[in-house]
Amino acid sequence: MEQKYCQSCGMPLTESSLFGTNKDLTVNDEYCIYCFKDGAFTQDLTMDEMILHCAQFVEEFNRDSEQKMTKEEAIAQMKMYFPQLKRWINN
Repeated sequence: MEQKYCQSCGMPLTESSLFGTNKDLTVNDEYCIYCFKDGAFTQDLTMDEMILHCAQFVEEFNRDSEQKMTKEEAIAQMKMYFPQLKRWINN
């Protein structure tokens, strides 16, 4: 199965329990539970605000990854990656 990523924050969607929900409470496999619930985004943020929000979790990411990065490195990578995500592609 192809690896899916949240189209808002880029989080790997490694199991169905991480999928968001549509308005009718069906599963939405494009967004994670933290970004999309009941058919709406959970936070009204700009892409740059989302990047800063996600940067708070760099230490948690580093714990589970072989690749360690600083907060600044993570922000730089997200600034290149996020414009490709569905939520931000037209911004």
